[in-house]
Amino acid sequence: MSLKLVKPTTSLQDAYMDFYQEWVNSGEEIIPSALRKDPTNFEALVQSLVDTEEGVGLREGYVPATTRWLADEKYKILGACNIRHDLTGPLLETGGHVGYGVRPSERGNGHATFMLKETLKFLKALEVPRALVTCNDDNKASMRVIEKCGGMQGLPFTEKDGNVVRRFWIDLRD
Repeated sequence: MSLKLVKPTTSLQDAYMDFYQEWVNSGEEIIPSALRKDPTNFEALVQSLVDTEEGVGLREGYVPATTRWLADEKYKILGACNIRHDLTGPLLETGGHVGYGVRPSERGNGHATFMLKETLKFLKALEVPRALVTCNDDNKASMRVIEKCGGMQGLPFTEKDGNVVRRFWIDLRD
């Protein structure tokens, strides 16, 4: 299977809606959070992702972030990632540089590892020396992916509700 990260585009509306609906039907929280935007006005959704990447119209405390969809050779969307170009206080605590998720029916096929490796290349091109990647303490699959990609566990962060966020640093310097 040939995989690639693709820019959000209105030409992939049907593929995205299939991806999105599967996730909604699963009852799970959609990850990364950039995918939680209502896709009813698809053109506006894609434009908002482009604007966020370019740093246009960001809300206070937000940083530019690049969203890419993981597609196979038939342009079926298998997952998505959100790459934050910088870190704010909250991102340093719980969000990190990268958020990624794989649609429920495609998990366990190495897609998350592929996405994380590609996002790390992107961050390196942005001259980020160390990438912070986080996941909830109960997400053992994500921990394995992060460690497989070179993640070294740092201090965890406990949110107000008691949720423990595991924080991993990945050195991007040569």
